[in-house]
Amino acid sequence: MSTSQDQSGSQADNTYVINSADAAEMARLMRQDQLVTQGMGGLFPEGIDLTDVHRMLDIACGPGGWVLETAFAHSDIDVVGVDISERMIAYATAQAKVQGLENASFRVMNALKPLDFADGSFDLVNTRLIVAFMLPQKWPWFIQECLRILRPGGILRFTDLEWGLSNKAAFEKTCGLFNQALRKAGQSFSPNGLHMGLLPMLRRFLQDAGCHNIGRLAHVIEFSYGTEAHDGFYHDLAVAFKLLQPFITKWQVATQAELDVLYQQVLLEMQLEDFCAVWILLTVWGYKPG
Repeated sequence: MSTSQDQSGSQADNTYVINSADAAEMARLMRQDQLVTQGMGGLFPEGIDLTDVHRMLDIACGPGGWVLETAFAHSDIDVVGVDISERMIAYATAQAKVQGLENASFRVMNALKPLDFADGSFDLVNTRLIVAFMLPQKWPWFIQECLRILRPGGILRFTDLEWGLSNKAAFEKTCGLFNQALRKAGQSFSPNGLHMGLLPMLRRFLQDAGCHNIGRLAHVIEFSYGTEAHDGFYHDLAVAFKLLQPFITKWQVATQAELDVLYQQVLLEMQLEDFCAVWILLTVWGYKPG
């Protein structure tokens, strides 16, 4: 999940649940980008026609993994990434320079505020895993802002997830505690905090915004013990579960002592030979009326 919070943001804008000043979070997001792209079967597994796409934007790009991969795969397309974290943007910019990707660029920008781009600036606007910071009441405004910077006929594309599905108690409980904290923070669509609850909403958001030719493609990424994705997700979640603890304790759904015990149990569970778990991702896309 893209969950990072830049320290330079004001407290009023603070809906990000992990501090990006932590170097472990940057490394985690870099790994997560690769895991998600691989698990989805590529950058655009839904087969979107990119023939008329010359400039695209990735919102909340983190350390820029999706932007860099897309710019490398499509050298004829300018790919722009924005993120609230100055540290993430500095890293992504340096990577673009090192890799010689002149068609990749990055800017510091807060997705919860008006985007500093002119109307019709892009042919495609993309987001991945923004569920953890995008406020429910902000979604209609955010989609209209994305449509504003899209040209007529441009493509709006969202990929997000539901997590916590496994056969182990401590693993499910840890994910569940985060879901409850997210609900108490007013950042969840779930009426009871059992889930994050965004996936059922995505198509309706695009429909209500007037998008047409709306498409959907679901992905299941299995990272059970012995699968190809297991080691990557083990290291990713080992960091994520630790970095999410301050957010969980802030909203008083568990004590630090409880989380410390639970964390050790989760690490043991994920290394058991009968550990089974999946992430469910959904990509929804639509076209701006033109």
